[in-house]
Amino acid sequence: MTRQLHLNAFLMSTGHHEASWRLPESDPHASVDVGHYRNLARIAERGTFDSLFLADGPVLFSSVGQRPSGTLEPLTLLTALAGATEHIGLIATASTSYNYPYNLARTFASLDHVSGGRAGWNIVTTAGAAAARNFGLDEEPAHTSRYERAAEFLEVALKLWDSWEDDLVVGDKASGVWGDTAKLHPPEHRGRYFRVEGALNVPRPPQGYPLLVQAGSSEDGKRFAARYAEAVFTAQQTLGEAQDFYADLKARTRAAGRDPEGIKVLPGIVPVIGDTEAEARRREAELEEHIVHEHGQRQLEQLLNVPPGTLELDAKLPADLPPESAIEGSKSRYTLVVELARREHLTVRELIGRLGGGRGHRTFSGTPEQVADTIEDWFGAGAADGFNIMPAVLPSGLDLFVDHVVPILRARGLLRTEYVPGQTLRERYGLPRPANQHVGDRAAALAAR
Repeated sequence: MTRQLHLNAFLMSTGHHEASWRLPESDPHASVDVGHYRNLARIAERGTFDSLFLADGPVLFSSVGQRPSGTLEPLTLLTALAGATEHIGLIATASTSYNYPYNLARTFASLDHVSGGRAGWNIVTTAGAAAARNFGLDEEPAHTSRYERAAEFLEVALKLWDSWEDDLVVGDKASGVWGDTAKLHPPEHRGRYFRVEGALNVPRPPQGYPLLVQAGSSEDGKRFAARYAEAVFTAQQTLGEAQDFYADLKARTRAAGRDPEGIKVLPGIVPVIGDTEAEARRREAELEEHIVHEHGQRQLEQLLNVPPGTLELDAKLPADLPPESAIEGSKSRYTLVVELARREHLTVRELIGRLGGGRGHRTFSGTPEQVADTIEDWFGAGAADGFNIMPAVLPSGLDLFVDHVVPILRARGLLRTEYVPGQTLRERYGLPRPANQHVGDRAAALAAR
């Protein structure tokens, strides 16, 4: 079979461009409107996307003066969307820094059951002092310790999902036996960060485990991804950077003893689409005209870890910025932004304009054919297994992509024309259902008798 794209729709209120809410077509209250997200999910499903994705964090997103802030909790929202869709995968972001494994494993198992095997977990470690202060901490935990906690968190979650064997439920009414207690395996976990005694109170998910997704591109993030992740959302500005990341992550995955085909790399792209190049550029310019640069200036100072008032809008970034090693927040995004500004000799005002559409993801404007060409070029050049589609404006940007770019990709044999009925999200990503670790252990014990 011809290798085909994996497409994920990254949904965010009125769109990924920070000024999208100011357009006449946009609803400023869309971020808490279930009907809005139901419509987006159905558009993405019409485009035969593999999955949709909701970002999240345990902190108020951005300034309420800048753009729509306050979002619905993603697992709750995706449970509602599960009933409004039939095929598309449902990926929620959830933090390992400010949750506990038992509750989160139970919630994802529940979503997988409710959706018929369509759940995915975007595993994040949550940067930022503001989030830490919401949980009684004076400052955020160190970058390395956040990933150490994440690794143990995930190991516990895997034990919990495996605490029920698939055929535990007997349901024998005549004998009065509902379940086989020999097929229940409490984790009895004792670790550095967690102590978890009992088995999960939800049967094993239809997929075995939800699809495991990760989005960090720092050294710690790539080590974690190589060990655990099955799909990676990433941000690169150039084809060369994307190829380097792709090759590095596949090599790390192989070195970790895993099949590199078992991890799918999906860079984020923010396409602004028009019937002509001129129309696409006009739409992009309209969005940039609505940016309030003072908001972006404050956000950029926070990202770069410099005091308020350091940056001047019509000057370039200071030469004496801290090194990445001094950043405890989002290390990879810090480096991407600084390198972008240095490489293209951007002023702070120009940099804010470039970041306004996708916060560091690649933003470009063009016709449907040009967007399809870019996707095909990166896909064929060893830079991506698919893409995280991040429309600048919603729902119109997703509608345009599905109605005008998707048919081109299908005509080129790069994207499915319909779903295979009954496929789980894992199957759609070409991944096997993981075996329960205890089944192999029990079989070995029986064979040894």
